[in-house]
Amino acid sequence: MAFNILGINHKTAPVALREKVAFSEDRLVAALRTLREQIGIAEVVILSTCNRTEVYWSGSASGAQLSRWLEQHHGNNLDLAASLYVHQESRAVEHAFSVASGLDSMVLGEVQILGQLKDAYRIAQENGSTGPALNKLFQAAFSAAKRVRSETLIGANAVSLASATVSLARRVFEDLGDHSALIVGAGDMNALTARHFASGGIKRMVIANRTVARAQALANELNGHAVGLGDLDKELAAADIVISCTASPDPIITKRAVAAAIRARRRRPIFMVDLAVPRDIEPSVGELEDVYLFSIDDLQQLVDENIQQREIAAGGARQLIAEEVTRFLSESRAQDAGPAIRVLRQQAEGIRNQSLEQARRLLAGGKSPDEVIEYLANTLTNRLLHGPTQALRRASELADLALAEAITRLLTEERDRH
Repeated sequence: MAFNILGINHKTAPVALREKVAFSEDRLVAALRTLREQIGIAEVVILSTCNRTEVYWSGSASGAQLSRWLEQHHGNNLDLAASLYVHQESRAVEHAFSVASGLDSMVLGEVQILGQLKDAYRIAQENGSTGPALNKLFQAAFSAAKRVRSETLIGANAVSLASATVSLARRVFEDLGDHSALIVGAGDMNALTARHFASGGIKRMVIANRTVARAQALANELNGHAVGLGDLDKELAAADIVISCTASPDPIITKRAVAAAIRARRRRPIFMVDLAVPRDIEPSVGELEDVYLFSIDDLQQLVDENIQQREIAAGGARQLIAEEVTRFLSESRAQDAGPAIRVLRQQAEGIRNQSLEQARRLLAGGKSPDEVIEYLANTLTNRLLHGPTQALRRASELADLALAEAITRLLTEERDRH
């Protein structure tokens, strides 16, 4: 089976170029149809994310053809030559498995890419763009990714500030579903952190912001509540988790306010993370009992440690990928040999039946069993060797050394086995 991948990603091109070759789902479906009808590719899948656009195909179409098509398809007169990569055969299989496992991602080991790859494969399937070759490749890639996830720690540790915040909160409160969170500020960092807490099953979420309308927009998205900064003291007393990231030049959460909240909570602990620079929470808050206060530097140290752990896990993951690639290629090549093996067996069966019939006639005609056995052995030997002998002679006459060596190796291996 001929596997090929042409792509552009975060390692080879800036976002300004990547966005010009990205496909929305509607455009992706049209592109699959164009590749089948105009380029003649029977099996093709297109993966398009913020970090990569890749075309997976099986067949004889060349990388140059696909490169020209990609440059022309978006109508931008693009010159992608310096940014494109083409992988074939074993390298294509290895790349597909690595992408599915998160080993080729901007954030090492991230899990979103596997879902994106499954979506790309599903869309291609629904539009009749896959077949035996790509079906087998993608199912094997998904299986390899599952093995990497289950047998390594590649995705075990948080590597973004937002996800690390949630991970750290779980060290204090094991079940987020029993607790409430107060998000102070509605900027991009806090919005991302709030979404992580929502995904983690937080029981109640309050968004506090200077502009209540902006807090309300985020609260509506996450089924939370919006308040102004004037309500901070009241909300502190109700919050188990406090995340703050505003643009305030001075602290907006004081030691006095947190101490009052702790008294009102009857000493139930508060987990607090200050993601702001300058800081939103007075550093002295960390001196209070029953308060777990972390700064952005604390979070970054945790992220750095987790990245190192993922790098260590990546070594084992790559070894697993190598094993999966070897197994996949071995099974594929064995299947590729199937038709030739069937033809060879059919020819051998024909020779056997013909020779056996002649031997029976000789016995019926009065020949001795020894004579018939001798005849049968010589006839089978000559007829079975006739094809390989003729092929070897033609290969020598045409100076086809590769074919001659292949036939010789085949015959030698057969002799050695016996």
